[in-house]
Amino acid sequence: MSKIIHDAAVALQPELADLRHRLHQRPELGLHLPETQAMVLEALDGLGLEITLGKTLSSVTAVLRGAKRGKAVLLRGDMDALPIQEETGVDYSSTIDGAMHACGHDLHTAMLVGAAKLLAAHRDQLEGDVVFMFQPGEEGQDGAGHMIAEGVLDAAGVRVSAAYGIHVSSGLVPRNVFATKPGTMMASADELHVTVRGVGGHGSMPHFAKDPIVVAAQMIGDLQTLVTRKFDIFDPVVVTVGYFHAGTKANIIPSEAKFEVTIRAFSLIAREKILREAKLLCEKIGEAHGLEVDVIAMGGYPVTINNPEHAQIVADTAVELFGAGSYVPMEFPIAGAEDFSRVLLEVPGSYMFLGACTSDDFATAPSNHSAFATFDDSVLCKGVEIHAELAIRALAREK
Repeated sequence: MSKIIHDAAVALQPELADLRHRLHQRPELGLHLPETQAMVLEALDGLGLEITLGKTLSSVTAVLRGAKRGKAVLLRGDMDALPIQEETGVDYSSTIDGAMHACGHDLHTAMLVGAAKLLAAHRDQLEGDVVFMFQPGEEGQDGAGHMIAEGVLDAAGVRVSAAYGIHVSSGLVPRNVFATKPGTMMASADELHVTVRGVGGHGSMPHFAKDPIVVAAQMIGDLQTLVTRKFDIFDPVVVTVGYFHAGTKANIIPSEAKFEVTIRAFSLIAREKILREAKLLCEKIGEAHGLEVDVIAMGGYPVTINNPEHAQIVADTAVELFGAGSYVPMEFPIAGAEDFSRVLLEVPGSYMFLGACTSDDFATAPSNHSAFATFDDSVLCKGVEIHAELAIRALAREK
């Protein structure tokens, strides 16, 4: 069966590259991707899939019925682009100003279409059903959360027993190489929005004012101390202030200062603790200085945690299909975040990276989210093949 799957995936390569280029030229942002959805539906037409469209987003959930019923697995591809002006110069560059597939989601979508085509041609050999999750809104809009709320995990009539997803990388690993790890693979991502309210005044007479800038600055410094003194270095958190705004002129003490923080953690416990402790710290510093403080925690994405058994299945499958050099274990998780984490909190499975660098020097290549990021079409057939094999094997092992 593996040889048949391989040959079929290779045969699909030109068709999928064309689809990927068309998606790349018409990138769409957020949860509502009408053109992208239409292209996916056109590509899936005639495969005999049970299709459900999203109610609150432009998602596509497609169920392939196998020869047996009663169990199902899920494969996911995200479809949204980024608000970036493309600078790559490729001949299929974005035709939409200020939007670009700079993270490779166009490849993810094409791979998932390819997996649907390939598995549909061999449905009589599937020991269960396959749910194809075409997801908008990964880039900060929690599309996975929306699709879970709308029932994607139960779309086959039973809860999926395993879930897999692929993310291409323009610079993390060499081209055509897969990488994953058991346990935590990617960090959580949350934000803290802090407003400090004081009393304005003249810079020559600060004792008549209540200066929110110095109090906010103390909060920012003490947040870094919080990280080093309340958290285990082997279960780290990352706190970064990326936005600070206050004042109008050098000699005017403003009445308000605002800053925003991104917070990354690598365990569910550390995530809960840093959000609680950071909020409390800012509130207490403001109280100590007699200033009002509003702290709003903006929940983002949870930690992406791979099931160890399924991460090993990914590693073994990659090596069996493509050779020993096609897989490298990740030594450490990365601090980026991913809403596929929501799926993996609900069902066992594994996320994986696939190197798609267009040059041999992946270490210096423009990274994902760069206006210069490029991805090699040649990896599409490998993504299709491993998607299909993982689905087949997961269904075969579930009794």
